[in-house]
Amino acid sequence: MAKYDFDFKKKVVLAYLKGEGGRDYLAKKYSVASSHHILEWVNNYNMLGDEGLKRSRKKESYSFEKKLSVVRRIEI
Repeated sequence: MAKYDFDFKKKVVLAYLKGEGGRDYLAKKYSVASSHHILEWVNNYNMLGDEGLKRSRKKESYSFEKKLSVVRRIEI
């Protein structure tokens, strides 16, 4: 899947919300791989605002104790 940056997603979402076209039209106009992406972006934007369009891939490391507590919770 192609990666789209925040500014690009916001431009497409705002075009959709302004009524500049449907998601299929905008997907073609902006070369988005699938109109489904636009629907997801619009829904995320409506629920969370700008934060909904930002990528949230963080490299988190967890301690051994945290991992063990999760495993123990699953075993119960």
